[in-house]
Amino acid sequence: MLHVSDGVKKWSILVPTYPMPAKTRVALRRRYLSRLEMAKAQRARMLIIGHPKSGNTWLKVMLSRLYQVRHGLAANRLINTDELARKHPDIPRLAATNGYYSYEGVIGDALAPGVADTGLRQKPILLIARNPLDIAVSWYFQFTKRQSDAKQELINHFIDHPIDRHTVEMWDFVRHSDIGLPCLIEFLNTWHRNLEELERGTTIRYEDLRAEPGTTLKQVVELMGDNFSDEEIDEAVQFGSFDNLRQMESKGFFRQGGMKLRNPDDPTTFKVRRGKVGGYRDYFTPEQAAELEGLVRERLNPVFGYGSAAAGAEPVSVHG
Repeated sequence: MLHVSDGVKKWSILVPTYPMPAKTRVALRRRYLSRLEMAKAQRARMLIIGHPKSGNTWLKVMLSRLYQVRHGLAANRLINTDELARKHPDIPRLAATNGYYSYEGVIGDALAPGVADTGLRQKPILLIARNPLDIAVSWYFQFTKRQSDAKQELINHFIDHPIDRHTVEMWDFVRHSDIGLPCLIEFLNTWHRNLEELERGTTIRYEDLRAEPGTTLKQVVELMGDNFSDEEIDEAVQFGSFDNLRQMESKGFFRQGGMKLRNPDDPTTFKVRRGKVGGYRDYFTPEQAAELEGLVRERLNPVFGYGSAAAGAEPVSVHG
């Protein structure tokens, strides 16, 4: 029996629809990519929920490294869904999604409070949270510099006011666009509400992953129902360090889209760009930063601790 990888299935949707008129192309892609997204989630041992630029890929690099070393697999292939599971039956499938935008919203719909179970509600569900102010800046660079044309088209059809990535300025993207800071705040609030209703829902924060990567990675592994030694965890953390990942990305080490080198001459196109906690302040005037911080304090659920973090206090750990 021929088993086709999830990556091939995705391309089998994108390629044939490419020459179609935009409206037809988007409709078909949303329909069939939604089905694929749900199928991947249903087969996965654990679901990782995270807005783009929340540390999702970094976490997947470290998780991938654990299984690569244990099973002697190549280091330049990452777990997105079934890539490593197809190489060795003891490696779990994962599903990583934002669960919110466009076709990926099918996951959020399935895990909303009061919705009948579609095979997902009993799984371990991990939300990776990050200060939405830092996400906003990194998301701007991702959307304008790295996002594939297909994904961008799908997102633009999801929102009321499409964004021209060639002309949009950072302030307009962050403060006024349909996928800027207010949307990022609602994303975190929505997923917090979702996880409160799930028996195995857990939240980790990017900031905690930066401060204590080994401890946080071990927590994720335990949530998956797996076990690795402290030495294995430490090696994966070293492999996934910022400096090592930046060096490997700059050399085109990784073969997949999430970490694939885009433009070696433009640092803003790098997936591993800065990773700085509180780095958003470097891109705005004090008055602009204060306006954005006020929006976070006013609208974001305080359980995440980012209202006080925006003002300079140390954030509080959040675990669901």
